[in-house]
Amino acid sequence: MTDANIESYKRGDRVRHPTKPSWGLGQVLEDSTAESVRIFFVGAGEKLLGLSYVHPIKVTGAEAASTLLDNLMIKAGAEGIKFKSLPESIQYFLSEFPEGFHGERLHRHERRYKIEAHELGKEQLEPIVLRSLLSAGNYGEVCARALKLVNATNLIFPNEKMTLKDGLKPTENQTKFATALVDLLYGTHDEYEQRFVRFATVLEEIGAAKWTTATYFAFFVFPQEHMFLKPTVTQEAADLCGFEISYKPQLNWKTYERVLAFSKWLFDELTERGLKPRDMIDVQSFIWCIGPESYAA
Repeated sequence: MTDANIESYKRGDRVRHPTKPSWGLGQVLEDSTAESVRIFFVGAGEKLLGLSYVHPIKVTGAEAASTLLDNLMIKAGAEGIKFKSLPESIQYFLSEFPEGFHGERLHRHERRYKIEAHELGKEQLEPIVLRSLLSAGNYGEVCARALKLVNATNLIFPNEKMTLKDGLKPTENQTKFATALVDLLYGTHDEYEQRFVRFATVLEEIGAAKWTTATYFAFFVFPQEHMFLKPTVTQEAADLCGFEISYKPQLNWKTYERVLAFSKWLFDELTERGLKPRDMIDVQSFIWCIGPESYAA
């Protein structure tokens, strides 16, 4: 076969391997040469295919739809965590929790204490009560309720808990934090992005700008829609899945927005594959489990 007869592929083309259906949908990572093309397949990761031997089939329209490929993390030639297909990660998860999200082992080790924290969050951060406290100028009580929820789990490191507690000692910081927290959770005048940015700014001002603190309260009050961001664990899970979350250590909306997209993708995929996650608490447990370090360790 001559070079003239070899089909060319452009970066971003969606394709399927003609003889390996288990590899699933693929995306061309860079324009092909006369000899080869580099493709990321959702079921197999990155592959360099010789065009003298195989001709990927281009697909378009609904057949080319893929949330993962729309948000693909590309680290060409970079060292890092090796990609795992989602079925591989699910198999690893089930090796630790054979009954999945609805089994006793996951409930005992992962879900029970988080549900208890969720119930505590609903009680301590009830909107009518918080707004009444703000109206009365009782910002310290709002902060005390927030700290009670923080201390209910081990998801935030002890030093980060202490940093938040110390940051809330000055009266002016209590006012800022309480106002921003109520706005974050229950504000109605702006989209969540603006409320998140304001809350992040306050955390920076009081010296407590950590991702764990910034995402903890919404996760436990609204676990159906928000995700807790533990930086190392979440980055490792996103790397494994090949999903770009644009992580930066500084608090910023883009990273959190990408984490929400990653979490929703996982929720939808796990649901479609029959695991039936109930909320982001289950998804967060899955993220925690599939990292390169074993869950048991």
